[in-house]
Amino acid sequence: MKIYSTRHGETDYNRSEIILGTTDVSLNSTGISQAEELAERISRAGDVNIIISSPMKRSVTTAEIVGRRCAVEVQTDERLREWNYGEYEGKPRFAEHFQESKSEFGVKMGKTGESLLQFSHRVYSALDDIIKKYSKSGENVLLVTHGGVCRVIETYFHDMTVSEYNNWFMDNCGIILYTIA
Repeated sequence: MKIYSTRHGETDYNRSEIILGTTDVSLNSTGISQAEELAERISRAGDVNIIISSPMKRSVTTAEIVGRRCAVEVQTDERLREWNYGEYEGKPRFAEHFQESKSEFGVKMGKTGESLLQFSHRVYSALDDIIKKYSKSGENVLLVTHGGVCRVIETYFHDMTVSEYNNWFMDNCGIILYTIA
């Protein structure tokens, strides 16, 4: 089984370096172009059987563009939505204490959001279920999610130090392949 992980296409929040978690915004024109390029790459790979997306607009739109190109129906999973950044939502990416807060695993982000433990548990449970459901049949899955979710997916498959975790980044419509034996 293969799991492809990708981040949605660009939004205006991404372009402006604004913290984007639970705010449900659409792709901008660059994001749509990125999604079309992603669809072509996935189509050329020719082995994606299942597409599972975050239910947020930016991810669903990206997933639907890929799904149309590859003739694969898109499913959504609420557990793949982006991290709830609490009071940091909508602030500049370099807001005071934001980066440090990402590694405070037992503290809710921005006082009202999710802790890293809560967020990771949500994403890990989705991955556990996806692997359990599709690994026996050998179906390959494309996960269309968010930067924070992609970071947690990376920790599911590879150990990361706190520094590595804090500095890890996924480009819009970048792809990472994980192989499940």
